[in-house]
Amino acid sequence: MTEKLLSDRELLERCRELEEHYEVVRGRIQDAARKAGRTPEEITLLAATKTVPVEVINHGIALGITHIGENRVQELCSKFEALHLNDCHCQFIGHLQTNKVRQLAGKVEMIQSVGSLKLAQEISKVFSARGERMDILIEVNIGREENKSGVLPENLESLLVQIAQLPALDIQGLMAIPPATHELSETKAYFSNMYKKFIDIGAKKLDNVNMNFLSMGMSADYAEAIESGANIVRVGSALFGARAYPPRMGV
Repeated sequence: MTEKLLSDRELLERCRELEEHYEVVRGRIQDAARKAGRTPEEITLLAATKTVPVEVINHGIALGITHIGENRVQELCSKFEALHLNDCHCQFIGHLQTNKVRQLAGKVEMIQSVGSLKLAQEISKVFSARGERMDILIEVNIGREENKSGVLPENLESLLVQIAQLPALDIQGLMAIPPATHELSETKAYFSNMYKKFIDIGAKKLDNVNMNFLSMGMSADYAEAIESGANIVRVGSALFGARAYPPRMGV
């Protein structure tokens, strides 16, 4: 069955919706940062653009969004040439299979979801061959969920030491997705544990391991993540609305 494309009217509505949501999200980020005794400039808003049409993403970039993140390699590749990335940084934030690493070359500036030595070795191999380096974040399975990727907290330091020895990789910090819960107090507890890990690892000053970024918090809990110490928040539906965007022609 042929998917229905967004009409020009629907596209205009999505862009107007984004304008309204963007101001709300920026305001909440500012409030959360100040509540935590931080400046809003310390926080990077990364727009999670899974299923979002290129035209809407580009409108967001025109509004001032400086970082976007894609979850799926195939979708990123299909959008990439049409994205207006001159003033915007593109990162990969989803589960990454080793056989798709090569497709990210030349398209992303950071891979946030590195949760195993095997994946890190493949990224190192691909970018070493290109004579390039890749910034990465180490994904921590902070909730110890069997259906999620990421290193278990107790194995984090060991994995960092192993990955730090690989060529072409620059470890820049940590990323986590806490278990889904209706209780923000539970989510904040996971965020607090992640922040403690982040600070503890940074204090150990491991060779070739930088703790510059802590990426946690999404649409439902980004304010709480900021209050708990995150400096990258990955926001999708709070910006773009429900994920029900059919593709535009050619995307």
